[in-house]
Amino acid sequence: MRKVANRKEIGRKDLEKIFKRHGYDDYKWIDPKRIVVAQWARMKCMFGCKNYGRCGTCPPNTPSVPECEAFFRGYKTGVIFHFTKKVARPEDRFAWTSKVNSKLLKLEREVFLSGFYKAFLLFMDSCHLCAECPGIRQLCKNPKMARPSPESMAMDVFATVRKIGYPIDVLYDYSQEMNRYAFLLID
Repeated sequence: MRKVANRKEIGRKDLEKIFKRHGYDDYKWIDPKRIVVAQWARMKCMFGCKNYGRCGTCPPNTPSVPECEAFFRGYKTGVIFHFTKKVARPEDRFAWTSKVNSKLLKLEREVFLSGFYKAFLLFMDSCHLCAECPGIRQLCKNPKMARPSPESMAMDVFATVRKIGYPIDVLYDYSQEMNRYAFLLID
């Protein structure tokens, strides 16, 4: 069994080595208090997303907006991972994000095993780990791996990433390159 390191021995530079080892070099540190939580983000989930009520990690299977804000404020540090991609068809996005999210889960686990017991990942898109989701958290086929997206946790991703200088725009055509973001909260 792997011995878990004492968290005090692991610093930011050590975590950055872990990120690099997993192939991530486009990231920025963020104070979770700078994460923008907004009711409108939840409303967009409720009235505009096909996953509302169909995904075990999307509303209404997520905490209330005030609970989401309290969740973020309970962390001292976090990391935003930036990904870019062009897709030929809208449905291609889900296959890509599913692969990236699966890799990010391995990173989350290593950070956890490094002594950061509160490590928690927010996927860059809806879960999509399974081909079919029962839509109810209690019936999830992968409860240890399923994670919410930032938007399902009422995060205004646009305002949050713009605060720290990352690009993000509304896209009007699938020929445009996407800027996608995943968040890893660490404590």
